Amino acid sequence: MVAYDQCSYLWQKGSIEGPSWKAPFTGPFLQSVRPNFEEYKGKWASGPLSCVSVFHKFVVIASDRDLARKIFNSPSFVKPCVVDAAHKLLGKTNWVFLDGKAHVDFRKGLNGLFTRQALETYLPGQEDVYNDYFARFLKVSKDADGPFPFMGEFRELMCAVSCRTFVGHYISDEAVKKIADDYYNITAAMELVNFPIILPFTKSWYGKIASDMVMEEFSKCAAKSKVRMAAGGDVTCIMDAWIKSILDSKTYREREEKGLSMEGIEKPTPLLREFTDYEIAQTVFTFLFASQDATSSACTWLFQTMAQRPDCLDKIREENLRVRNGNRDAPCTMEMMDDMVYTRAAVRELLRYRPPVIMVPYLAKKPFPISDTYTVPKALRDPEIYENPDYFDPDRYVTGDAETKGAKNYLVFGTGPHYCLGQVYAQNNLALMIGKASMHLDWVHHATPLSEEIKVFATIFPMVSHITSSDKYSYANNFLGRLPIDLY
Repeated sequence: MVAYDQCSYLWQKGSIEGPSWKAPFTGPFLQSVRPNFEEYKGKWASGPLSCVSVFHKFVVIASDRDLARKIFNSPSFVKPCVVDAAHKLLGKTNWVFLDGKAHVDFRKGLNGLFTRQALETYLPGQEDVYNDYFARFLKVSKDADGPFPFMGEFRELMCAVSCRTFVGHYISDEAVKKIADDYYNITAAMELVNFPIILPFTKSWYGKIASDMVMEEFSKCAAKSKVRMAAGGDVTCIMDAWIKSILDSKTYREREEKGLSMEGIEKPTPLLREFTDYEIAQTVFTFLFASQDATSSACTWLFQTMAQRPDCLDKIREENLRVRNGNRDAPCTMEMMDDMVYTRAAVRELLRYRPPVIMVPYLAKKPFPISDTYTVPKALRDPEIYENPDYFDPDRYVTGDAETKGAKNYLVFGTGPHYCLGQVYAQNNLALMIGKASMHLDWVHHATPLSEEIKVFATIFPMVSHITSSDKYSYANNFLGRLPIDLY
């Protein structure tokens, strides 16, 4: 058995980079349980294609831009697989695991949830969350009377804004808090390498309990939304928008089946089937799954980087006040978002500088000739594109040519048939957050030896960082009430 395991690994490895031998059966499982970012970087630097084998899984790692794009755009050879636990936590029938025409058809019904008109509908709810949490940040800082670990606060903030955007006020503040607290277990269960079987008291076991709780809460929200939308309620969240489209499609089909006049009745595009509360909850849960860790990572890095670069923060603050005509409490609109050129550039640059998601697992459906010399078995820092790539510079997206030169390199949201549906929403959300924070808060970064070290926990976070924050009672150079905040 040991000889077979070793020979199988060497045969699959072929000519690509990778260990010359595999630890019998387990491979580098123990090292993978505590992922190290520098080891990931070493693997990427070893060659455009490299490999590793853990248990029965043989993984080919593509670190070259063109090879990555080829994988994203080859649905006949590969499909997204996330991690082993994903099917158990998200559900085997979840739409993210659909392939081919079934996946395309399902996506068509979701595209309308992220149009410009739809995104504007969600802005008031997002702003309410930021107003509440920024006030809370100041209270937490004051009560702590000293440095305070803030990464957990940022995770809860991003979970709250996601829940309010996705399911509105159908969910209670207490349930949002519980989801934010327990989502840590879902993230831990979704790490790239985990024990492949759900056993009591393992990460996967705790993750399954948490995901079942989220599904139950979201199913209740779906039932409430159906009642409210059927009664003609206004759309205030993504769930409302989708259910309204489902009900409109149902009404259209019923009129057609009864032979009623269709004159003046606009046919919904696309015409959606009916979905159960569970199916709706399952789909909305995937939005939370896709956003929670990535936006928490981006939020943490944004606060740290802006504190390190007060010149950038000043530009964001000035721009946000300018588009609001000097009134920092003016509600944000999509037109204002359009005018936040530098703020949006800062978000885009942050996602290049510290991309939250560093790997996207795909499963080879059949032997995949990924290069001229290697076939995969079945089962963003290019200096030529980005001048001084390790330097945070939003202006490269304002006055520079990074947008055009880096079009093929910018794979933060993927590409091909499974590209991220919510990429515009995610960037707008981060721009709204840092813009409001720039007007309502002031913060200073207290660097530690580990501030620039990267921790891998599904996405990437600063290993340690310390930030002091204060409330901005006046913008006219009158920054008062300094309150300490510590961010990890």
